[in-house]
Amino acid sequence: MAKRGPAEPEPSEPQRALRLADGDPADRHRALARKALPWWRRLRPPRRLSFTREGRLIVVLAVGVGFAAINTGNNLLYLLLGWLLSFIIASGILSEMTLKRLIVERRPPPRVFAGEPFLMEVVIRNQKPHRASFSIEVEDLVGDTPLDKRCYFLKIPAAKAQRTSYRHTFVRRGLYTLSGYRVATKFPFALFRKSRDVEAPIDVLVYPARVAVPRPAPKTPTRGETTSNRTGRRGEFFGLREHRSGDDRRDVHWRSSARTGRLLVREYEDEHARKVVIGVDNALPDAVRDAVTDGALTPAAEAQVAAVERAVSVAASLAAVYLDVGWTVELCARGCHVPSGTGRIHAAKIARALALLPYTPDSVAFAALPPRVESVLVLPRAVSAAGRPSASTVMNV
Repeated sequence: MAKRGPAEPEPSEPQRALRLADGDPADRHRALARKALPWWRRLRPPRRLSFTREGRLIVVLAVGVGFAAINTGNNLLYLLLGWLLSFIIASGILSEMTLKRLIVERRPPPRVFAGEPFLMEVVIRNQKPHRASFSIEVEDLVGDTPLDKRCYFLKIPAAKAQRTSYRHTFVRRGLYTLSGYRVATKFPFALFRKSRDVEAPIDVLVYPARVAVPRPAPKTPTRGETTSNRTGRRGEFFGLREHRSGDDRRDVHWRSSARTGRLLVREYEDEHARKVVIGVDNALPDAVRDAVTDGALTPAAEAQVAAVERAVSVAASLAAVYLDVGWTVELCARGCHVPSGTGRIHAAKIARALALLPYTPDSVAFAALPPRVESVLVLPRAVSAAGRPSASTVMNV
């Protein structure tokens, strides 16, 4: 008889957390997500079952055959009843086996823009080592409401992964949270649609809509903070002019010179002059902001919100245009300021700030636009607000 060792002590809370951390990442994620749920959500049944048209027919037929078998005592009716009930039971067992150990991963694209359709990639992994899953539907959830699109997988082999995408469009900018996903199946007989909801929140940041906007002509008679705006030897291409004494021969544009019969040289913008401050007014009246919060927008309020959104989109597109050609860009708004900078990282900062830019009352101070620097102020045409700063260029959109 083998000697039984001392009983293993109950693991403490830190030990249980350590074991969970060393386990499967998917199991850890599910455990942490379920622990974060309120108690009334934990009481929700793990599966949802809904009847299809065929399923309702089979259930009604089984009930009718059952009553007939009890009333008549006919063995053939009992045999038919047993066959119908086994059909229903087999459907429940096989559908449950199909839904087990399926892990879904959603992968949004790096950048999503308002009003533009995008593809959300969905990857589903079958962690069952020896059984395939059939006829699987996956849809994202916002709260308990599914999005308008779902993905269908005919077969997911054992220990394999399948991937597909669905197309969706967010109408407005902002941070959207997809609270989880729903996995469903009608396998094997399409009598029932069995589904389970999984809490797996992901955030999708929607950037302002992209619009075609030209870069305004410089109007500030200063360069940088102290010197005038003029052409220089380095920087972005500015235009062509006739050759003058002292011009560098490397700047001669030979093709245009041969076509016109005159010696033409390239001009470049002075790199030190390429700084711009972009301002956008994000003020809305209190009544309109309350209507946005309550989701009860009137046509007049909707027009004002659309005007502010259009101004934010124009500001974002202007910033992208300036940054693409190497300008230093600074962003100013009510309650928001992004210091001047260049490059892709700075472009991402400005895009994120504008994507999350809130509506504010006009009592919130507008970030000051630096003087003696090229500045562009984007204003919503349908909204009037106090405290707007002056700028070298004003765009009413």
